[in-house]
Amino acid sequence: MIKFRNILFAAVGAASIGGAAQAQSVQTIPAAQTVRNVVLVHGAFADGSGWRAVYDDLTARGYRVTIVQNPLTSLADDVAATRRALARQDGGTILVGHSWGGVVITEAGVDEKVKGLVYVSALTADVGETAGDQYEGFGIPSTFVIEEQADGFGFISAERFQEGFAADVSDADAAFMRDSQVPIAMSAFATPVTQAAWRTRPSWFIVATEDAAIAPAMLRQQAEKIGAVKVEIRASHVPMISQPGAVADVIDQAARSAGGRPN
Repeated sequence: MIKFRNILFAAVGAASIGGAAQAQSVQTIPAAQTVRNVVLVHGAFADGSGWRAVYDDLTARGYRVTIVQNPLTSLADDVAATRRALARQDGGTILVGHSWGGVVITEAGVDEKVKGLVYVSALTADVGETAGDQYEGFGIPSTFVIEEQADGFGFISAERFQEGFAADVSDADAAFMRDSQVPIAMSAFATPVTQAAWRTRPSWFIVATEDAAIAPAMLRQQAEKIGAVKVEIRASHVPMISQPGAVADVIDQAARSAGGRPN
């Protein structure tokens, strides 16, 4: 298990959801680096487009990046979508999950190609636990309001969306995210995982210190539980949108550290 460490990244200028050019320069990965693939898994109420700026950053560094499009119809369906993406990788891979995507990578990350896991303001679970179980003792912040529909799928309240989900992105970007929500089957949060990849893979965990969807104290507890390298970034629940360079840096750190490491 990796020794638990704390790293604090200073806030950098916000980038647009469209993947604006990063102010900071990026360093191309060494030719000898063995882990060169990254698979990005989005969370609930969103789709893979939220990873665009991180994708642009990582591909500029020389990584091969794949973005999973979760159907959000069940844990099994999202895990299957992630496994299909992993099957297309040509070698060692860093598997990254945001929010609900953390549960997905916990289940799917036992794939032999996965050399490390990165949790981005995410949920973790152990074998037999559900996503919902992770909130015990913390609860859901009052700023994060989910409206369940008659068919069992949930949306984030339109009126509270920016406050609870994306407080540090522009009004225009938050409005687009709000109006392009992908609902999730609420039953997914009550489905236990059957495998916990973080028990056999090195893990990194990004804590968004201004998260209003998952309490930062809960995020820190999740990171400590799995023995992850913990990185704190001053951001809302969507640091991959508001702080893409800092998120890409952590993924790059994971790939460089896990390169060549046996599972």
